Amino acid sequence: MPPANETSPLRVLLVDDGAHRVSLIRDELVRQGHDVVGVIDAPLLIHDCVTRLAPHVVIVDSESPSRDTLEHVATLSGSHPMPVVVFAEDEADPPMRQAMAAGVSAYVVAGLQPHRLASVLRVAIARFEQDKALREQLAQARSELSSRKVVDRAKGILMRSGGLGEEDAYHQLRKLAMDRGTKLVEIAQRVIDADELLHPPPRA
Repeated sequence: MPPANETSPLRVLLVDDGAHRVSLIRDELVRQGHDVVGVIDAPLLIHDCVTRLAPHVVIVDSESPSRDTLEHVATLSGSHPMPVVVFAEDEADPPMRQAMAAGVSAYVVAGLQPHRLASVLRVAIARFEQDKALREQLAQARSELSSRKVVDRAKGILMRSGGLGEEDAYHQLRKLAMDRGTKLVEIAQRVIDADELLHPPPRA
């Protein structure tokens, strides 16, 4: 994760994707007090270098991001999420859309100005953190929906087998969870598993 303090030095991995201007970026990063942990020119090495060098940010310098580069960035987004910045010269819309879909946090076209690097990094990190928070909220919402379905199914089993009302069935599940010191959804799943064991579905 990038440092919470904007003034803290960043560990940066540079990827030369054909533009051959990484030396300018490296020099400016060093001038700003950041740590350039590696400079590579093969997209295939991105994942391995991120695993070994643990950068906070990846910067790709490119004329137009290659398919290989974007594929490896997308893989990185799934295994080691982190801010990725792309400097490109291609103003066409498709490469930019493909880069953003791959998980790029900032895509800067025809704008490699070393003195702007600090602000670009701040924007990329802020967007990454915002996207991360949204992903976590979505995952939480999906988890809660899934848990609610499991609890509702378990309540239905108790209502059917024990002649309970919905509220009583819920309270029984909750009491079982509290007595066993476990989560409500785990007790609900046990009720479902037991019901399926006692009443297996008919074979086709």
